[in-house]
Amino acid sequence: MESSSMSVFSFASVAPYLLSLIALLVFLEQISYLKRKRLIPGPAFVFPFIGNAVSLIRDPTKFWELQSALAKSSDLGISANYIVGRFIVFIRSTDLSHMVFSNVRPDAFHLVGHPFGKKLFGEHNLIYKMGQEHKDIRRRIAPNFTPKALAAYTSLQQVMILKHLMAWETLALKASPAPISLRLLCRDMNLDTSQTVFVGPYLSQEARERFNHDYNFFNVGLMKLPIDLPGFAFREARLAVARLIKTLAGCTEESKAKMEAGEEPRCLIDFWMQETLREIAAATDSGEPSPPHLANAEIGGHLFDFLFAAQDASTSSLLWAVTFLDSHPDVLAKVREEVAGIWSPESDTMITAEQLREMRYTEAVAREVLRIRAPATMVPHIAGEDFQLTESYTIPKGTIVFPSVFESSFQGFPEPEKFEPERFMENRQEDRLYKKNYLAFGAGAHQCVGQRYAINHLVLFIAMFTTLLDFKRHRTDGCDDLSYVPTICPKDDCKVYLFRRCSRYPSFS
Repeated sequence: MESSSMSVFSFASVAPYLLSLIALLVFLEQISYLKRKRLIPGPAFVFPFIGNAVSLIRDPTKFWELQSALAKSSDLGISANYIVGRFIVFIRSTDLSHMVFSNVRPDAFHLVGHPFGKKLFGEHNLIYKMGQEHKDIRRRIAPNFTPKALAAYTSLQQVMILKHLMAWETLALKASPAPISLRLLCRDMNLDTSQTVFVGPYLSQEARERFNHDYNFFNVGLMKLPIDLPGFAFREARLAVARLIKTLAGCTEESKAKMEAGEEPRCLIDFWMQETLREIAAATDSGEPSPPHLANAEIGGHLFDFLFAAQDASTSSLLWAVTFLDSHPDVLAKVREEVAGIWSPESDTMITAEQLREMRYTEAVAREVLRIRAPATMVPHIAGEDFQLTESYTIPKGTIVFPSVFESSFQGFPEPEKFEPERFMENRQEDRLYKKNYLAFGAGAHQCVGQRYAINHLVLFIAMFTTLLDFKRHRTDGCDDLSYVPTICPKDDCKVYLFRRCSRYPSFS
């Protein structure tokens, strides 16, 4: 009894000091936030420690729309906020976004891809490389995207697209008269396609299933609070990434053996390893040490970087392509007319690289989809040092900076809210006239190395989807509003009714 009384007494005597300490920490945190924020728009008060992380997780669309509105209200085109102990700056201005993209270096900005990306992706991921080291790795990656390599991928892409479109029609028939949602179907198709194109023959069916399971853990963790403890989604995502990279490293090892045996490249890692072995042989012949960054685990990490870039961004673009083609029947009719003049499913032949280049209007549609709904809406960077962004504002060291690719797409272009593929045709060339505003693939040294592959995939999908299937959106109020998952998608996950349009599907055997 006496011991219990003493415990209560002890806590009661200490409680005022604890409360005072907490109040002091909260006060100092607010002072630090306001000192960093200075006069740029942003919340006048933020919740202690977690900041506005809850509102970001609960409704990311509303959170970023508010940041955009605040930035628009400022002459500088920037706004501030605070998330889990990190001060953030949102950049709406295209010119300031370019300033960030062009100053990725140790004493300025560090590309991170995700506010807590290093924990997820690992320190050796390509996006964290800078300077000569980054240039050397990109030089080694370049052979993966030559015309010869892209032509090989085109065949693999079509096989996967056809396989999934046929499955979608079956699902739509079973679901009738209800619509089906395309978001997860597109995601699965893209994951299947990426696996096949990047490491195809080196993944067994069992490995693909484990891969898909782990990738889902990763996707879920991207949108959760960065709590790296057992049982939390972020921890599951981090462990899943490690397993995925290990799997891809194993594929790299197998590919090296095949290419060393003189076999022809069949997927991206084969083209990469073929060139890698040549580089190693040249170094050996000249008596020089083997080039760096060629370990299987490191290449596996770079492959995961490719997979992440190809997967979620592409899913977003496919969904918005369906959405805008449905709401613009005149554009859909032009696409179908162009494709029909170049390729017929009844021919049982694949679309060749040459035919793909002839689909100029269809490619214009793809580029307009990427402009009006840039899938990766923001590209997070961290300020490595204080950086003077404008004459009146210096970004403090440690700030997470969010240049908005999405906002740039609605600046410069005539009638930017209008879906108009003609702006990318030869007679208008708005992609050249407003090049600085077209940031769907980023800018500067870290501009997307696989952008031609991404465009090809989107064009192939549009051509095959519109030729093989008839479709109609299941439209409800707000169905086309933005939803962050983590790239932007239609809020209703793109619900559609699907029917076969062609007399029979092509046979690519």
